[in-house]
Amino acid sequence: MKIGCPTEIKPQEFRVGLTPAAAREAVSHGHDVVIQAGAGLGSGFSDDDYIAAGAAILPDAASVFAAADLVVKVKEPQATERHLLRPGQVLFTYLHLAPDPDQTRDLLASGATAIAYETVTDRMGGLPLLAPMSEVAGRLAPQVGAWTLQKANGGRGVLLGGVPGVRPARVVIVGGGVVGTAAARVAVGMGANVTVLDRSIPRLSYLDDVFMGTLTTQYSSEAAIAELLPTADLVIGAVLIPGAAAPKLVTRAQLSTMMPGSALVDVAIDQGGCFETSHATTHQDPIYEVDGVMHYCVGNMPGAVARTSTQALGNATLPFVLQLADKGWREALLANPHLRAGLAIDQGRLTSPPVGEALGLESLTPEAALGL
Repeated sequence: MKIGCPTEIKPQEFRVGLTPAAAREAVSHGHDVVIQAGAGLGSGFSDDDYIAAGAAILPDAASVFAAADLVVKVKEPQATERHLLRPGQVLFTYLHLAPDPDQTRDLLASGATAIAYETVTDRMGGLPLLAPMSEVAGRLAPQVGAWTLQKANGGRGVLLGGVPGVRPARVVIVGGGVVGTAAARVAVGMGANVTVLDRSIPRLSYLDDVFMGTLTTQYSSEAAIAELLPTADLVIGAVLIPGAAAPKLVTRAQLSTMMPGSALVDVAIDQGGCFETSHATTHQDPIYEVDGVMHYCVGNMPGAVARTSTQALGNATLPFVLQLADKGWREALLANPHLRAGLAIDQGRLTSPPVGEALGLESLTPEAALGL
């Protein structure tokens, strides 16, 4: 099989879908690998690194898409890329279709098969291809939140960890999963006063045990969020419903209860955001203000630390890339129910019921699409 990896073109996206190490593994399995010139530069990988791994370098995205049977990316294909897809081709990347009807429509029209990283599962019910980027985004969230709180950026001018004699910032993290746990670890480490909200009692018990009293856990409810907002310096949205649009947990009306210059960091923005006033921003222009509250809603947060993120993502995706290439996509999905859970679009058919529900489109399950 010929595996292609184009340069990412989403604004300020520096990651790359295949590392030279992954390319070497694929070549050793007998596959041809083609990489767009300069695709790895943002992550610190040169074209020569890929050539040494046995890959071929092609001059532009059109050449890569034309040559590849399997296209491996990081972010969802942009409009110009979607029109390069063709029937019979397989796209393997993050998709986040639920809040993106234009992308969904274009992928359906392309006739290609699209497999979403974010809904591939594992034996423990986890999301192994989302988890490494969730770890990165979670660890970044207090860091960018602290930056947003600086007075020069419109924030309250509060130092997250405080100093002797001055209280630390109050940080509220909504969601205690991978993102929330990673965010809590860094926020606690920075000296903040941290509260984590979640609706899973076992998860809250786990966090209590792991953090050994260095943070507060609270059952998540509308009342709990409303109670905490007026005193919060920083709120981190870390909720996830796999494949579906994120629920709106903070309303526009509630912003009036928050302190001027307080900050929201919406890590769920890829799935539409969990604050009513969220809209996607870029690393180039990351923050905006609504009713005196600063919003940080960058849609590809891990792209800011591209080398770490690329290596972490590559470690997770490589086994699945090799399954798709070694067996062919259909046989790979039939053989592996966890990879099959990632099937979002199958040659013009929507195969993700949560996306269908979010966008009001007809859909079927991956199993039905494959005749199981």
